[in-house]
Amino acid sequence: MGKNVSGLIVHSLADPLVAPLGSSVVLPCYVDEHLLMEGLEVEWRRTDSETLVHLYKNGESQGQAQQQDYHDRAHFFTDEIQHGNFSLHLANLRAEDEGRYTCKVYSQLDSGETLVQIQDVERLLVSGPDVSISAFVGEDVTLNCSVDSHITPEHIEEVSWKKTDEDILVLLYQNNETLSDSSDEQYRDRVEFFTDEIPKGNFSLRLKSVRSEDKGVYMCQVFAGRVSANATAVLEQLGFSVLHIMVLILCISASGSVLLLCCLMYCRSLNNDTTATKYVRTLGFLQAFLPNIMMFVAFFIWGFIEVSYEHEPSEI
Repeated sequence: MGKNVSGLIVHSLADPLVAPLGSSVVLPCYVDEHLLMEGLEVEWRRTDSETLVHLYKNGESQGQAQQQDYHDRAHFFTDEIQHGNFSLHLANLRAEDEGRYTCKVYSQLDSGETLVQIQDVERLLVSGPDVSISAFVGEDVTLNCSVDSHITPEHIEEVSWKKTDEDILVLLYQNNETLSDSSDEQYRDRVEFFTDEIPKGNFSLRLKSVRSEDKGVYMCQVFAGRVSANATAVLEQLGFSVLHIMVLILCISASGSVLLLCCLMYCRSLNNDTTATKYVRTLGFLQAFLPNIMMFVAFFIWGFIEVSYEHEPSEI
């Protein structure tokens, strides 16, 4: 693309630029003819706000004239200017950098300009599970968290998993490594990333041996460049394990047996013979001891469950 204002043709690309968030991009601007350095001036501006992105004047870059948002981010290829290359290198791309830019070139006799468009800065997108997650106590569960694949792990500064209702740090990924020691005591040695999946942008969390107190809202927060994004996962409806269900069955059976024995005793007590009397005594004995034995077994199993989940050794 080139535009001729008064004889000077300035070239650029015809197609808009698309680049990932946090990356660098080159906005092309060049001329084919040789220009004298004396009196040469190159000005990069945004068309929507006339913001000065960068200025070359009096034989050098005028960094002090830049708008603050572009300071230390926008640079000329200084050694190339004498060859007619006035392209701009824009680093650490932000979402707000989207838009149109003009490169205006002024020489002693002519001037010209060209237009460059950054059409799409791919933003940081983090996705989590669409629905709440349910699990049995004692099971392992996965809390999903994925970062868009165009953001490479090298550009991801930090990923943190937190339990938001208690503001507890569950697990931290920082400087390209998992910091397991940073986890709160409640989660230490029970949480991990899927290491082989991290290069694919998968920062899902595996939570081992789920406990009843693990129920709540978890946030996966990702930091890349100067932006951050997050996704949440809800762990709820912690169901009963098989042992818990056994306890429940024993308790119900104990109550049912009492009612059944009472009915049998009442029916047999209507008969006055000796055999019926002995049978009633046997039923009374069973009524006294059988439900208590069942309840004892139920509470023993319940206590065993709670102790085993609380002191269960972790797998690494």
